[in-house]
Amino acid sequence: MTKHSFSRTCLGLLSTALIIGVLMSTVALNAQTKTGYHVAKKILVGGTGGWDYLAYDAPSHRLFVSHSDRFVVINTDSEKVVGEIGNLEGVHGMAIANEINRGFITNGTAASVSVVDMKTLKVVNKIPVGKKPDAILYDAFSNRVFVYNGQSNDVTVIDARKEVVLSTLALDGKPEFSATDRKGHIFVNLEDKNEVVGFDASTLKIFARWPLKGGDEPTGLAIDVEHHRLFSVCHNKLLFVLDSDNGTIVATLPIGAKVDGCTFDPGTGLVFTSNGEGTITVVREESPSKFTVIETVVTQPGAKTIALDPETHTLYLPTADFGPAPTPTAEVPAPRAPILPNTFVVLKVTK
Repeated sequence: MTKHSFSRTCLGLLSTALIIGVLMSTVALNAQTKTGYHVAKKILVGGTGGWDYLAYDAPSHRLFVSHSDRFVVINTDSEKVVGEIGNLEGVHGMAIANEINRGFITNGTAASVSVVDMKTLKVVNKIPVGKKPDAILYDAFSNRVFVYNGQSNDVTVIDARKEVVLSTLALDGKPEFSATDRKGHIFVNLEDKNEVVGFDASTLKIFARWPLKGGDEPTGLAIDVEHHRLFSVCHNKLLFVLDSDNGTIVATLPIGAKVDGCTFDPGTGLVFTSNGEGTITVVREESPSKFTVIETVVTQPGAKTIALDPETHTLYLPTADFGPAPTPTAEVPAPRAPILPNTFVVLKVTK
């Protein structure tokens, strides 16, 4: 072998080694990036009708799922339906106050909130609120329940212990999901204004109106309390990360279509957006200033709202099967596909 041949052979071996090293590093990086989340089970509920929010109660390991005129109760250990809260009217959301053994449920068609004994699952009170109550939030810091009324564009504020209305706060926009920093500050998306509003839980004074520039119809809202980050999801397939102290937009990230819900897992540093197209977008908080889309998890069409078990890091999403959509008409140009009876399920998404 000549000197030049030996050199070419060495260079060839070195190049091959470098390529193999790059490929191995890429494989390792992809393995680290993938979360392993997948639909592990479909918990059959059945029945008829639509759904909206769901709420997870960590102390009792129970999942409360809205379904037409009731909330279905699922034990997440046995993965069985163990009860229901019935005789509700166009249910949307539920807020749980464990320290006083109460649940609060919005009745969208009755302009009221049903108060539930969490041990017996019986409705013990009904409180009149604004028009078309939708999202609802319990804030332990102020011991208040905040009811977001989609038609009257305001918040009904309820004393959780006394079960009476304290005040009504006008928002000048249609409210959607809400979040608390657990220190006296409440945040809510305004769907028709494309902004996040912040107000004081005690004084009810609005201290911020932060525009989501480039966002359209924000719905789901979650919070990283430790790092002061808000996560607002918009219908035009964008997730906005905001500084909850000053409203600065830290990041804007692409997500799936038909999004409605969003949750943050402080144990893993992951943000999950539930996209009604049938996916979950997974975003990793690399640092408080860096966020990365790392995965798209396939779920099922219609799975648009989401709840998290922070202990097991399991996600739950309600959905059902749909029939073919009716033929469009002038009166109804975009008719909804009908929900097929007895196909309502809750997806268990885990690693």
